[in-house]
Amino acid sequence: MSKPTRRTPIPCMPTSPSVGARMRPVSRPCRPEQLAGRAAIRASSHPMSRPQLLARLAAACEQRAHDSLLRRMRTISAVDGCHVESAARRLLNFSSNDYLGLAQHPELVEAMMRAARQWGVGAGAAHLLGGHRDEHAQLESELAAWTGRERALLFSTGYMANLGVIQSLLDARSICVQDRLNHACLLDGARLSGARLKRYVHADVDSARRQLQSDPEAAALLASDAVFSMDGDVAPLAELAELCRQQQATLMVDDAHGIGVLGRDGAGSVAEAGLGEAQVQVLMATLGKALGVAGAFVAGPASLIEGLVQFARSQIYTTAMPPALAAASRVALRLARDEPWRREKLVRLVGAFRDGAAQRGIALAASRTPIQPVLIGDSARALVVSARLEASGFLVPAIRPPTVPEHSARLRVTLSAGHEESDVERLLAALSSAMREP
Repeated sequence: MSKPTRRTPIPCMPTSPSVGARMRPVSRPCRPEQLAGRAAIRASSHPMSRPQLLARLAAACEQRAHDSLLRRMRTISAVDGCHVESAARRLLNFSSNDYLGLAQHPELVEAMMRAARQWGVGAGAAHLLGGHRDEHAQLESELAAWTGRERALLFSTGYMANLGVIQSLLDARSICVQDRLNHACLLDGARLSGARLKRYVHADVDSARRQLQSDPEAAALLASDAVFSMDGDVAPLAELAELCRQQQATLMVDDAHGIGVLGRDGAGSVAEAGLGEAQVQVLMATLGKALGVAGAFVAGPASLIEGLVQFARSQIYTTAMPPALAAASRVALRLARDEPWRREKLVRLVGAFRDGAAQRGIALAASRTPIQPVLIGDSARALVVSARLEASGFLVPAIRPPTVPEHSARLRVTLSAGHEESDVERLLAALSSAMREP
């Protein structure tokens, strides 16, 4: 039996010669650290050209500033009803989403303080690890009843709710069909899920149908804002629900800006459209706009909620919302449901604003909600008009791309039940003057 052939080692470093031999290196294998060192030496002779991330970010900011698109943080130092103080100036606020005027309601404040004394400030843990308190459970039950759903589940923010739902429902084999003007969190949810995102022309049911029919074999979710946050118009929910029934797709509605404002008892856009859980299987809404608190919830059949408890990473792997916020939200829900005068006042204020704008030749987007966009077009001019309004004592933000499409910059006027008709008249007069100036 022959002996196995011995593999010759790779030469690495010379060693001392044996006695009587000529000076020649003796081969032995290289150690891994020696090979790594040699690679580092070779790399050091060729300077790297890897892009520097912070420099790239700074350049992007400079470009935004050049295009009149740079965002700036504003600090509010005091709040008094519909007035705020910023940079030592008192401004009448037309930028808030506190549609029902509940954020400073004394009953909410008292409920929050009472719950904080009982439960402490934070929940201290995720919902599944001991952070789910009695206040959370009661709020979920009341939200489900208010919206006519079997169950509800709390999330820390609306953004996290939409990410969690979409990632739980979809995978790479699915399609997600969305309105082109949907909120960023719906779009991000689809992208992070790995599903194929297909966008349709704003509020165009036929366009949505074509997108669904483009892949009839794939599991499909159609997701839409109910009230579009930068336009104020309401999605054609009944028509979308019928389309989803025909196409065997699941319908998800984000009612962040409709809950508390629209529908009987303020139950939202879906209720106003006469749709139930069978037509809209997934309903998301927030607690930080009309209800004046913070957080969000998803409501639907028990099978949906149980699935989210198991798979919604943005709900599982984060600390539960403070129990005191849940307590304040319960009071806000009761007030929103039982005080219809707040919605009735909003309707009057919207009518007064739109009538006054028409009389003054001020162009508005088509909206019957508290979101009333004043159409400008050019981003730089939108900033100028917003600054003029601020100089006159009004806080009305300029909304520019990429939040809205190119060449559609606007002023986003939002109305609250805390406003009076005299406030609206004063704003209209200042707006007319600011827009007349070159």
